[in-house]
Amino acid sequence: MNSTKIISILCCLLATGEAIAAEVKVRLFNSKDYGAVGDDKTDNTAAFSACLDELIDAGGGRMFIPDGIYRGRIMIPSTKQWITVEVVGEIEPTPVFGTIGSVPFPSKGTIIKCISESGSAVISAQNTPEKLYASFSGVHVVLRNLDVRTYNNPGIGGIDLQHAAQCRLENVFVNTDRYNVQASKPTHGTAGIITPACNNGALTILRNVVVTGYHTGIQVNEHTDGDNIVVASNVNGLEFLQAHHASRFARVGTYRNTHHIAVSGRHGFSIEQMNTEQPGKGQTDAGNAWQTLISDINDPKNLGIAAVNYWVVVGGIGAVDQFTKNGGTSIRARRVGSQPFVETPDSQESQQDGGGQPATRPESK
Repeated sequence: MNSTKIISILCCLLATGEAIAAEVKVRLFNSKDYGAVGDDKTDNTAAFSACLDELIDAGGGRMFIPDGIYRGRIMIPSTKQWITVEVVGEIEPTPVFGTIGSVPFPSKGTIIKCISESGSAVISAQNTPEKLYASFSGVHVVLRNLDVRTYNNPGIGGIDLQHAAQCRLENVFVNTDRYNVQASKPTHGTAGIITPACNNGALTILRNVVVTGYHTGIQVNEHTDGDNIVVASNVNGLEFLQAHHASRFARVGTYRNTHHIAVSGRHGFSIEQMNTEQPGKGQTDAGNAWQTLISDINDPKNLGIAAVNYWVVVGGIGAVDQFTKNGGTSIRARRVGSQPFVETPDSQESQQDGGGQPATRPESK
């Protein structure tokens, strides 16, 4: 190849790169250009809405939120268009969670914080007459590099995308502005994350997501695919709602939840590795005794159809072979590395679960 052809190819590549860069520049919307201030004082709801309105009018794009603590709500408007709306912070948040001790919360990164006692979640896909179909807006919501905060025993949710068609969450930490071990029992029935509801646009992806301190960590609807998920110090860690299509999780960490998994609707799902730790002797007090495990799986109406591989640790002891189900007759659970689940009289544990039924486990080999 002669030098003239090489120069021609390089010029074409440069022109293509400039065109792509120009397109990215057009579709990037910096929230600060619309008045957003990350001073932990200013209510940025109006600024975020102005930015999102222009983004949607442009046919979709990315709202960028630089480092700072931004008070207010992000309310993604409903639309009849099927478009992508990204909300992206500057850096990946530090996911603070644990099983013992006391840890101060970070103040760095892109933090979206709302301390209202009622109303919509901190981030929500709005439910208005502008619909793509049924009850769903046309938005495919992408949330990345965000720390979403409420307050101890929150009266509002963290992220509510039930009316979005699709979503992808990556590097998202939803919390109550308190280290989970010190969280008070949630009494308002709120959820850290609600995924798009049943009959949506068939795409929900969760990657590197941590939720702490809510009544329900994540409400799981159909077509959900999750990996590197942590739910800690919630009443219900993952709650599986009614779904036509099955959901899949790879690695899930469940720590100090009252019920690690709850099933409230008919739902098929699999969890390839469920790593759990429950507090050991002396690791709870009067303020956080509610975080003592009642059941690993709470499915009293036997609505779940599932396969779960688990690994259980008790604080101060280490790995143990115990797994408690309340109901869940169609949920097959086995310890990592054990033989496939076989229902035999010997597999009935002597310990009774909260529903008065014997918990089940695989035979250990």
